[in-house]
Amino acid sequence: MGFGFGFGQRRGGHLPVELTSFVGRTEELALVRGAFEGARLVTLVGPGGVGKSRTALRVAAGFGERFPDGVWLAELSALRDPELIPATLAAVLELPEQSGMEPLDAVVAHLQGRRLLIVLDTCEHLVDACAMLSDILLREAEGVSVLATSRQPLDVPGEHCLQIAPLAREDALELFVQRARAVAPGLAVGDGDRGRLLALVDRLDGIPLALELAAVRLRAVPLAELVARLDRRFEVLTGGRRTALTRHQTLRTAIGWSHELCTPEERLLWARLSVFAGSFELAAAEQVCAGGELQAGGVLEPLIGLVDKSVVQRVGEDGGRYRLLDTIREYGADWLEESGGGAAVREGHFAYLRDLGVRFEDGFFTPRQVELHHEVRAGIADLRAGLEYAYESGVPGRAEEGLRLAARLWPHWRACGALSEGRYWIEKGLERVPGDCSARAWGLLVTGMFAVWDADPTLALRQMRQAEAVAARVGEELVERLARGYVGGLSALCGDVSAAEGLAVVEEERRILVGQDNLLGIAIHHYEGALVRAVLGDVPGALELCELGLARLEETGERQMHASTLGAYGLISWLAGDRTESPVRLRRALEEVAETGEVLVAGLCCLGLSWSAVYEKRYVRAAWLLGYAENARRLRSDPIALLPRLLEQQEAAGREIRAALGGEQFDRWRGVGARLSGREVLEAVRGDVDTAGGVPGARGGGRRGGADALTRREREVAALVAQGLSNREIAERLVISKRTADAHVEHILAKLGVGSRGEIPAVPEA
Repeated sequence: MGFGFGFGQRRGGHLPVELTSFVGRTEELALVRGAFEGARLVTLVGPGGVGKSRTALRVAAGFGERFPDGVWLAELSALRDPELIPATLAAVLELPEQSGMEPLDAVVAHLQGRRLLIVLDTCEHLVDACAMLSDILLREAEGVSVLATSRQPLDVPGEHCLQIAPLAREDALELFVQRARAVAPGLAVGDGDRGRLLALVDRLDGIPLALELAAVRLRAVPLAELVARLDRRFEVLTGGRRTALTRHQTLRTAIGWSHELCTPEERLLWARLSVFAGSFELAAAEQVCAGGELQAGGVLEPLIGLVDKSVVQRVGEDGGRYRLLDTIREYGADWLEESGGGAAVREGHFAYLRDLGVRFEDGFFTPRQVELHHEVRAGIADLRAGLEYAYESGVPGRAEEGLRLAARLWPHWRACGALSEGRYWIEKGLERVPGDCSARAWGLLVTGMFAVWDADPTLALRQMRQAEAVAARVGEELVERLARGYVGGLSALCGDVSAAEGLAVVEEERRILVGQDNLLGIAIHHYEGALVRAVLGDVPGALELCELGLARLEETGERQMHASTLGAYGLISWLAGDRTESPVRLRRALEEVAETGEVLVAGLCCLGLSWSAVYEKRYVRAAWLLGYAENARRLRSDPIALLPRLLEQQEAAGREIRAALGGEQFDRWRGVGARLSGREVLEAVRGDVDTAGGVPGARGGGRRGGADALTRREREVAALVAQGLSNREIAERLVISKRTADAHVEHILAKLGVGSRGEIPAVPEA
């Protein structure tokens, strides 16, 4: 299945599985837990590499019972623009953007009445913005607590700061030995080695990252020699004075020692990899980092060397992606600047991202669409960095290319419910590219589309008219035709022209684009055009457009626009009186929506399915479906609300459910729906469940009722995990895709409230 509802990759809000053992910190863990007895904001402070994040995640993993609405992790290390923090947190909470609301306002509205913990990890480079966010959340959402990690306090009223010190001597020794045995399984540590080991951990001040980097060296040299070499290095730097280095300098020295032990090719690759803000694949590293002494085919060997030295980490269950820790990236970036090669590598980095945008656009109407969505989501940290570079570099033509890249990503911004971030990047580009060009035409068109989806017809009309005019001047025919069609439909909806006149313009542009077999034009006209016709009273015409659009889109293998059209078809069918096929179409659309993560369309589908449940007198089911739909899209400010009888149907359904269940039960089950993730809704709809036996009562990383909350399939998967099978082996055993197996394991971890595969117990089959 797709990753949009949490399948195939860990969503930002869910705690990651621990891949290595956790050592020590017993006192610190108790102090952090105790701090939350009297404070709602606890900040773990300490230097880089000291273990703040691991400590925070360890504490958070045990907080399921305390926070019934979950524990949600916002990883901020790759984020550079403070203005994007509210949108990032909204995405972490799986909260679709609400029409007419700023992301921060939507987040606050969503959190009010909930009891949950937000972990803000790595705040130091965004400390002011994180402080403002925390202050607002503490004041306006009384059930929310925040656990932050930072190299400095946030300085927010009510903040409780805890200094995370290096590991105690014995814990540091245990960590070093564990990591040493992981990289050199045959390592034997005898009683006579204890003195040397203690000297080593003392020399490294018990800093976990420094210890892990040093442990890797035992692959190449015996312990005695390792200690002697490290000791000599520190004596040179300190003149023999043990206290001459701060802990920050100790870590930098340990990183520098690893750097010196690298080959020239590894050092060069390390420096060049520092341009990646997030994780990356081998192909990306080869495209961005090759050149000079490193040819494309010569990147793999030094990359393997950096992984072996723990400079680069492999991430993802299949180990197909790589990343640098922040402190190691900073060191590499310093070397890149000193070498004078930074500009060329950043240019290569942006070229790679520009190519990704082109591939995303070119492959959108193909079976590769879901895979490309996954690639864009995995690379969003670098795409943000690339857009910032394009706009600020001053290189001629880069701002225009950045604007076109931001516009090309419109399906991503929409699928993620991140229109405000997409608008931010496009508007930033429009400011820097004031002259007529193709990129400006596309930027205006896409911001106009965003305004349509945000139910702002006035802004949409203004943007579309500008897009049409610019496109006509620069010869961008597709933009001109799309904008003209939007202007016709919006003008009719706003009463500027008659319905007949507006629809005539829309129909003319539709026929031309169909004749050209332009898939984007076909998708937009047969999905949004159908909604316009329904709004204007032509329901038969709207249904016909949906059928025509679906027939053409089915041939392509794409999912995003097909699911959107199918969802509209199901809803319009219901309003036309079809009580049989409408719910079938809506359920099918919900399945397809899961592949790209169109949460807003998922809300539309659940809205229609709630009506079907009311029709069948299944009122509990109707209540949680309605709760999810209302949480996903605020209908009174939604463009879909213009459909005939939609709000009337919505309000009538709510009244009937309340009358059948009573106010208390109606509110309870509607609240359950509002807390469900898209993945949970999909599973509940698939299972055709009515009550709590099949519907989790809360979202997030907290505990969800133990093994009783697992579905039959999840019980099968849990049993195989307990037997030691990998996700790939589980997929082969159950004849499912690995992506589906990944999703099941992630869901099991979340439901059981455990942090690692090793904690999943064998459970009896249902």
